[in-house]
Amino acid sequence: MSANQAAWLIKADTPLEVREAPMPTPGPNEIAVRNFAVAINPLDTHMQKTGIFVQQWPAIFGCDVAGEVYQVGAEAGGRFKKGDRVIGHTVNLVSGRPEDGAYALHTVVQADKAAILPDEIPFTTGVAVPFALEAAVCALSVKVPGPSMPGVSTPALGLPYPSLDPKPLGKTLVIYGGSSSVGSMTTQIATAAGIRVVAICSAHNFALARAAGAASVFDYKDPEFVAKVIEGIRAHGEEFIGVFDAISSPETYENGLKILEAFGGGHLACVHPPPTEVPGNVKAGMIFAVDDVATPVWRDYVTPALQQGKLKCLPPPIIVGKGLDKVNEALQRCEAGVSGGKLVVEM
Repeated sequence: MSANQAAWLIKADTPLEVREAPMPTPGPNEIAVRNFAVAINPLDTHMQKTGIFVQQWPAIFGCDVAGEVYQVGAEAGGRFKKGDRVIGHTVNLVSGRPEDGAYALHTVVQADKAAILPDEIPFTTGVAVPFALEAAVCALSVKVPGPSMPGVSTPALGLPYPSLDPKPLGKTLVIYGGSSSVGSMTTQIATAAGIRVVAICSAHNFALARAAGAASVFDYKDPEFVAKVIEGIRAHGEEFIGVFDAISSPETYENGLKILEAFGGGHLACVHPPPTEVPGNVKAGMIFAVDDVATPVWRDYVTPALQQGKLKCLPPPIIVGKGLDKVNEALQRCEAGVSGGKLVVEM
């Protein structure tokens, strides 16, 4: 077995440094993965800049891995074996352990947050799924508060899990940022749960939002789009659930609250802390994308849905380069802004 290396964050607001790292050993319900691709999320740039969520220094972070299993924990053998192609969501965010960070050649992944990746899907494509999937399931299905983290209050949408054969539930959800990684995945998971999705994104990403399953799409650059969203929901006549805001900026909050006001309130699920003041008829909260609620989806849904083409690896990869030294460039590009793609580094 070759030695491990990782891109370490030595202190906040500095570039990551590629150094040797201990070879991870999986616990009983874990697998150790040789990474062939990792993906970058806006959360990662925030961690690098501020050190938020870092529990021990130096740190290895990152959430998305795709690769091959090289070691299986004693209780994980029922689903995984050495050599399996897998995708997984790493949990350094809550554990703080370096071996749980994605930006390394070898990473530990909890068996309950991993799934077999079909042979026909490249690692660089499949790596778009893990973090976005976990966030989507937490946004849609969590019924109780998530992990105890400062400022985190998971909104209780309590919607059904996705199904390979969903039945329409007569409910509509607005997804703001429908072409983002988390937005497009939440559209897929909501649609697979029988929810009708109205997506808000830029016009040049309409095809991506529709590919994810959005029933209707509105251009956020249209000055009348809020009124058009409200009119479209009313015309369809289904029960309005609320807004999932995958952007979570002051502007999107303002527009989301206007939509909620038109329907007498509802849920406002955010990827950042919600507005400090919301009406009493709006249940607002920030999702936290690590929760055991996602376990049944990882275990029972992800692999067959990928095999049947019912779960798509969206948005498509933007491959920055190969090697851990490319992670810094990928983080910089993520901070600068990406539209309609997922930044990926090959290993």
